[in-house]
Amino acid sequence: MLRKFKCSVLILFLVFAVSAFADQITLKNGDHLTGKIVKSDGKNLVLHTDSAGDVTIDLTAVTHLTTDQQLHIVTKEKKTVVGKVIATDGTFEVATASGAVTISTSNIVTIRNDAEEAAYEKSLHPGLRHGWNGGGNVGFSLAQGNSQTENLALGFNATHPTEKDKLTAYLSSVYTTNALATPSEVANLVQAGAEYDYNIKPRWFLDAEAQFISNALQELDLRQIYGGGLGIHAIKSDPTTLDIIGGLNYTHETYSNGPPVTPATVPPTLTSYGVTNRFVAVTIEDDLMHKLGKSTVITQKLDFYPNLSDGGEYQETFLLGTVTKLGKWLGWQNQFSDIYVSNPPAGTKKNDVILTTGLNFSFNH
Repeated sequence: MLRKFKCSVLILFLVFAVSAFADQITLKNGDHLTGKIVKSDGKNLVLHTDSAGDVTIDLTAVTHLTTDQQLHIVTKEKKTVVGKVIATDGTFEVATASGAVTISTSNIVTIRNDAEEAAYEKSLHPGLRHGWNGGGNVGFSLAQGNSQTENLALGFNATHPTEKDKLTAYLSSVYTTNALATPSEVANLVQAGAEYDYNIKPRWFLDAEAQFISNALQELDLRQIYGGGLGIHAIKSDPTTLDIIGGLNYTHETYSNGPPVTPATVPPTLTSYGVTNRFVAVTIEDDLMHKLGKSTVITQKLDFYPNLSDGGEYQETFLLGTVTKLGKWLGWQNQFSDIYVSNPPAGTKKNDVILTTGLNFSFNH
């Protein structure tokens, strides 16, 4: 009996000892939560618990809070206060190194623990070699017999985000052959580009980008688009982001069609075929990202470029894709794209509609 009593006392001691070295939260409904406060955006508080993982709590639902760790609290006056916290009914008492500081819950912009603060500081100046995330896609199909086709789809994208700016680079390629067709090459499309956004205000940013497209079946050797403009973060939340951009761009494109041309600047024996277009266009873009549950991300991008030199001409690119996580770095991707040109060369179509699916390999550096 005495042994059982000692065991019970030891268990109670261990429970209270663990609780003493953890953050404690009491809610309006009487629930008590124990764990480690991770961060807050001033509206919701993230608490990491051993049993349930990360738990998100409405900050206004907290009636009492005590921390065993120091927190970094940023106020609306852009003042940062660091220390252990005791909060009661919407008032935070922070024990800083220089004394106690009182902060109203309504005046809090962000809360971070030491680990989140270190990650935040690193994100401000990560260096160009660090802070990249993205992934690569690969899809392949092969048919033999009545059909003799081969299809290879490759894709790559990488993003380097900081608090002030974001750099994005991407590359995609679709190549298909049919040995029973003439010509055997039935698809050969390559897209690549880079985009840079710089935040000038919390919601507004400057945008600069360059795009490169080659489409053999449309006789497009190379389309180069250089543009820039002003963008707005129309939606900027954890599950959803939506950016809208307006501006101008310059397009230089060369098609391998048309009558023979012998340039005067080269020897007469050199004859070239082609048409070159140069024009300025309006830039209208939107970029959407939405997290659907814990494992799937939906992305959508629309680029619309009306030609200022000819009001009836325009170019449009629409992308819609999903990536579903299968593991830490492995996922399954699907992408639909529609590339439209209102004035293609004679004998070619205006639209290229492409649907690809395959494996996605993600990375974070």
